[in-house]
Amino acid sequence: MTVEPVQEPRATAACAAAPSAVLDGPVSHAISRVARLHRIAAGRLLRDLGLHPGQEFLMMHLWDSGAVRQSELIKAVGLDPSTVTKMLQRLEQSGHVRRFPDPSDRRASLVEATAASRGLLAEVCAAWGELERRTLDGLDTAERTELARLLGKVEAALCTEAARADGAECETAYQERC
Repeated sequence: MTVEPVQEPRATAACAAAPSAVLDGPVSHAISRVARLHRIAAGRLLRDLGLHPGQEFLMMHLWDSGAVRQSELIKAVGLDPSTVTKMLQRLEQSGHVRRFPDPSDRRASLVEATAASRGLLAEVCAAWGELERRTLDGLDTAERTELARLLGKVEAALCTEAARADGAECETAYQERC
């Protein structure tokens, strides 16, 4: 009687083995993969609300802050100005935001969430709650707390590095809690 060798199951594209080029950075590779998968999951949840990933951050800021200068919004979300401009165009077309000249400086634009977009607030919160549930499924309370603590430290380190490299202001969730 011969025993056939057991074959390893094929890895899916989403969960493929790490390429040899990242052997010196297994944690960075894991963070990159997790971030990509998290964004995909967020995209699926947000699609039902008519939003694309990242747009909810703009909306969250506007819901909390009211009307702000577009330049302040760009700084707040830490994205490239052209990316924010494109996001705002789409959000404006869908009726979620409106832009208008700043009365104190006509060269600047103010952006605000529309009254109609306020209905999305509860739905975005629910989507983020569901994303959190899916993301942390399988972790107990202590592991969830430890993961949040460790990610906060990683974020703070990267924020410090970003500020050192290009002088960017960077507020992390970790710094805000402490």
